Amino acid sequence: MLSLSMLRRTRARLLTMHYESGVGHIGGNLSALDAMMLVFHEYLRSTDRFVLSKGHSAGALYATLWSLDRLDDSALKTFHKDDTLLAGHPPADGIVDIPFATGSLGHGLSLAAGMALARRLQHRQGHLFCLTSDGEWQEGSTWEALIFAQHHKLSNLTILIDHNNLQGFGSTADTASMSPLEDRLSGFDVVVDVVDGHNLKQLRDTLDRPNNTVRVIVMNTIKGRGVSFMENRMEWHYLPLNAAQYEMAVSEINSEAGAQ
Repeated sequence: MLSLSMLRRTRARLLTMHYESGVGHIGGNLSALDAMMLVFHEYLRSTDRFVLSKGHSAGALYATLWSLDRLDDSALKTFHKDDTLLAGHPPADGIVDIPFATGSLGHGLSLAAGMALARRLQHRQGHLFCLTSDGEWQEGSTWEALIFAQHHKLSNLTILIDHNNLQGFGSTADTASMSPLEDRLSGFDVVVDVVDGHNLKQLRDTLDRPNNTVRVIVMNTIKGRGVSFMENRMEWHYLPLNAAQYEMAVSEINSEAGAQ
């Protein structure tokens, strides 16, 4: 079972990786990390696959794989550097746990739905988990993938939505409002659950419930979760950490761990 101490340790390792590489996209990585860690540590079997559609959260995926000893510290030190396997978005090949490159938002769900159907047609075991951003649901390709998945009643597909309400140039509501997103999704006759995306018990309870069609989990999350000066701040979609900010962020995470 995923422990809170492992989750916090991985959050700190994620910050270190981004700080050492001097790259941003930290806020959306922190909003997605809790769910990603839970899926990988407790739900993903050898026959299952995970598709990260919100590719700019690749850092959270690499840190999660590190927490499972599938990537080591030397690999993480190459993040975003020349000739690295650990690019800013998931690579096309080279890492067995990453089935697709997902640099452009809006494509991951189509790929995951296709894999889910392929498993059914081939009479193969395996569940597909696809993590999307809330901003992706402003794109037609994502809705087309949902229509396809529901038409085929892909009960072996779980869609996780990192609903942190912020995207590259502002809030999702100001950019192209779909609120409340769960109401729009329910119109497609899929199983829709709304949870606190940082509450492991709520996530477990939802993932444990059986279903006979596509499951969509709208995870209400906090961009920059766990670092006070990042939380719910749009600029941390892009900004890298300077030395003072890095020390402050790691100190906050360590203080949270010590308080438990």
